Amino acid sequence: MTAPLLNEDIRQPTQENGFLFIPNLIGYTRIIFAVASLYYMPLHPRTCSLLYSTSCLLDALDGAAARHFKQSTRFGAVLDMITDRCTTTCLLVFLASAFPRWSIIYQGLISLDYSSHYIHMYATLAMGGSRQSHKDIDENRPWVMRLYYSNTYVLFTVCTLNELFFIALYLLSFSSPTLVPSLLMNQKPSAAQPTRPQIWNSLWSAGAMEMARANKIDSSVPWALLAISSVFMLFKQYVNIVQLVEASKWLVQGDMEMRKKERVGQKKIS
Repeated sequence: MTAPLLNEDIRQPTQENGFLFIPNLIGYTRIIFAVASLYYMPLHPRTCSLLYSTSCLLDALDGAAARHFKQSTRFGAVLDMITDRCTTTCLLVFLASAFPRWSIIYQGLISLDYSSHYIHMYATLAMGGSRQSHKDIDENRPWVMRLYYSNTYVLFTVCTLNELFFIALYLLSFSSPTLVPSLLMNQKPSAAQPTRPQIWNSLWSAGAMEMARANKIDSSVPWALLAISSVFMLFKQYVNIVQLVEASKWLVQGDMEMRKKERVGQKKIS
């Protein structure tokens, strides 16, 4: 006669909560830093740059945590991609308002960024299967995509310096009279020149104090960062273009194969 099982001997499988995986918690932290940077973006360039950069640097940490704790999930991958796209877009929107003459360039960068990543993700799911990651690039794809997605160091370096390029432009919008002539504070406003917003007229307002600090930023450092990161920014846009073209070809190839199978099936029926 067997002894009855005790309660402690009954092993229940543990329930996992994917929302609370460590990489996803890091992803939520990234969002908090990103939103905080947007709050400070219009008037506080130093604080904004620090918060925004922290959010970008955490992008590498969540991937390392996912591999270390074996908690790689599709939700985490999508969360990471959405956070990247949204934060970059918000910064580019600010740059479009800071440099209205170049706004069409920033609008084009936003469109390219979203379209290339969306069609690449969709093509991977539609053609590669639901279990395939968008970072799994086979040998038939161009070398630039294999290099970009297969090497985590290249991926992190390119993405980080791409963001650094736009951060440098953001800092220059507060520090370079060459790009923003209105930063010449000693110039008196004329009838043809718009005055500062009403909130800055008060000497005790946070906006007035921050603008006073911002105009003391030495533009040489942002210019140097811009020069260093420009090559990586251009490379990132090239990857986006290649990604867009290759994903489009992949989808069209799938469409043609599906149409061919339909025609073969119709011939068999007839």
